Amino acid sequence: MEPMSETRSTGKVFLIGAGPGDPGLITLKGVECIRAAQVVVYDYLAGKELLGYAPAGAELIYAGKKGGNHAMNQEDINDLLVAKGLAGKTVARLKGGDSFIFGRGGEEALALRRAGVPFEVIPGVSSAYAVPACAGIPVTHRGVAADVAFITGHEDPAKPESMIKWDKISTGVGTLVFLMGVKNISLIVENLIRNGRSPETPVALIRWGTTPRQETITGNLSNIVDLARERRFQAPAITVVGEVVKLREELRWFEDRPLFGRRVVVTRSRAQASALTGALAAAGAEPVEFPTIRVVPPAGGYADLDAAIGELKGEAATAYDWVIFTSVNGVEHFFTRLDLVADVRDLKGIKLGAIGPATAAALRRRGLKPDFVPAEYRAESIVDGLLDLGIKGKRVLIPRAKEAREVLPESLAAAGARVKVVTAYETVREDAGAGRMRRMLAAGEIDIITFTSSSTVRNFAALFNGMDLAGIPASVIIACIGPVTAETARGLGLRVDIVAEKFTIPGLMEAVVKAAAGRA
Repeated sequence: MEPMSETRSTGKVFLIGAGPGDPGLITLKGVECIRAAQVVVYDYLAGKELLGYAPAGAELIYAGKKGGNHAMNQEDINDLLVAKGLAGKTVARLKGGDSFIFGRGGEEALALRRAGVPFEVIPGVSSAYAVPACAGIPVTHRGVAADVAFITGHEDPAKPESMIKWDKISTGVGTLVFLMGVKNISLIVENLIRNGRSPETPVALIRWGTTPRQETITGNLSNIVDLARERRFQAPAITVVGEVVKLREELRWFEDRPLFGRRVVVTRSRAQASALTGALAAAGAEPVEFPTIRVVPPAGGYADLDAAIGELKGEAATAYDWVIFTSVNGVEHFFTRLDLVADVRDLKGIKLGAIGPATAAALRRRGLKPDFVPAEYRAESIVDGLLDLGIKGKRVLIPRAKEAREVLPESLAAAGARVKVVTAYETVREDAGAGRMRRMLAAGEIDIITFTSSSTVRNFAALFNGMDLAGIPASVIIACIGPVTAETARGLGLRVDIVAEKFTIPGLMEAVVKAAAGRA
């Protein structure tokens, strides 16, 4: 894929199937095209998370259609794509599912071809088969259904008559999948039964498929309309008709994941949220990123850190016997500056400590094996472990956050070490989204809030200044990564329900899953 240069008279439009809802189900080529785009035109069902792949400065244009409320009609969308292409732009046109399966992608492609604008079609994973798969329903299955038909459930009302051959498909195809048909479910059922399909034929309705909001109801042609009405089942949804629906009883898996449907707030900085967010999504949760902190360089610059690093070189190579890292951020900022003002070989002979497995892993990724990783992450245990390694009288450098607690350096100094603390980075408050988070909490739309450091707790409390933190509904589980974070939370008036036994992201996940199971 080679996007057109902006200097050329005509650009190029990529018609991209964005997948069925889960942003992870877009193709690699689709992501590449978004990353290269100058303009992104996206639909209602194209996951908003995909916009994060767009380059900074790309023009984002919403052209969605939802329940008859159209941001743009199809003719205007066609004209927009043509205009942007003729203006020399590289355009990513994001459409839910596959753009050539009831996505009107063919109409857009024809408009581009007739206007002389180059285009490329990037096929997508269609909801027609992906959504049933996530509901535990294979659309074909040996001995059950050897064929499948994909049918629109929402034909153009301007047509003089239906193009669907009800007399053929009703009994001539094993599995019928109707897209966008939940509003017309009564008409679909009526036509199928009138044309010979048994009223006892199994039916499934699946809404928001492949996402944490997925909901499935099953019945048969004789009762599915009443079931849909009772559940107030609304779009976006698909309808599956056929014996394969029975397989859901044994094959359902998506909704059985331990955190399925739970909304979990992630308060880590946006740059570090991916590990926890990914683990939550894999467990079926809907992560809600609400970063309360942002990691930034020290306000006063790196002079102190650079000076400390400089003491590692030359005749001053014995300035420190130990460098102890208390966080992944400390590792990253220290070595970024080390690469600029010194050399990693200057660490020869200096012992390295890592407080926590994630920090140790950050050192190992740089080819460095830590000499000390405590079994417990309390200051007392850390100091005892270092004393056993002979740290008394040794010179210790601790590159860390400006706002960090003084317990560790003070405890080491009390134990006879000569400690120098330098600021490697700062955490500042991230203010965006506080209003939305207040509304979600008030509406009962949050199930779990996670805190991964004391700074995330403090900034969360600051963002909710004036709100009674102790009054957060009891239904909301509040989870802390360890006792230090929990102590900070309680000190600010927050109720703490979970303190992970292992003070790591996997440990926090394990504790959250266990607690959620207890409230199932």
